[in-house]
Amino acid sequence: MVEGFIRSDRIAITPKAYNDDPLRRRVLLTLNMNRVVQHIWEAIRFQNAERLEPVFDHEQPIRSTGNMPTWYTGNPCERTDKSHISHCVYDSTWEASEAFDIDHSDLVTAWAKNDHLGFEIVYVFNGVVRKFRPDFLIRLATGTNLVLEVKGEDTQQNKTKRKFLAEWVDAVNQHGGFGRWSSDVSFDPNEVPDILAKHAGAGATVDH
Repeated sequence: MVEGFIRSDRIAITPKAYNDDPLRRRVLLTLNMNRVVQHIWEAIRFQNAERLEPVFDHEQPIRSTGNMPTWYTGNPCERTDKSHISHCVYDSTWEASEAFDIDHSDLVTAWAKNDHLGFEIVYVFNGVVRKFRPDFLIRLATGTNLVLEVKGEDTQQNKTKRKFLAEWVDAVNQHGGFGRWSSDVSFDPNEVPDILAKHAGAGATVDH
C-alpha cells in the first residue's frame, strides 16, 4: 500500500525539478518515509471507523482524583479552591498562570492538573506506540468536561497527539456513560478565558 501511494501522483514535491527527477524524488521520499507512513496509517484509522468505543483498563476501568496517591515534590505549588487536589504543582510560570485562570473562573466548577492521576492517551507516531498526559481536566458549569492541553509550539507529533485525544473524546461521548467531553489546546496563557467560554457555551465540541 505504501509503495503504491509513493508511485502515485498524490504526493507533490516542490520545487518541481525534484518532483520530476525520479532519483531526487526517491531520495526525498526515503528521507521522509516516517511521515508518509504516518499519513497513510492515520488515514486508514480515522476515516474507516464506523463507530468508536472506549477500551477500558481491565485492572482499573474507572479512575478518579480520589485514587491519587500522596506524593512529594520540590517544585513550586499553590493551594487551590476548585481543584479536587489540595495543591497544584507548577512545572512552569505558564502553567501557573493557566491554573490560576482556571481556578478563578466562574465558568469552572472543578478541575485538576493531570499529575499522578494516571490519565493517559495512547497514540502512534512514526510507527511507535506512545502515551501522553494532557495537562488539565476541567468540569465546566454547563456540565461539559474539558481536556485542556498546553503547548508552546505546534509540531507534527503534537498534532498527532490531538488527533488521538479527539478520537478518545468521540469514543467517550458515543459511549454516553460519562457525560459530555470536549478537548482543546492552549498556545498562549491569555487564551484560557476564551477557551473556557467557548466550551461552556458550545457544549461538547472538539478542536484539533
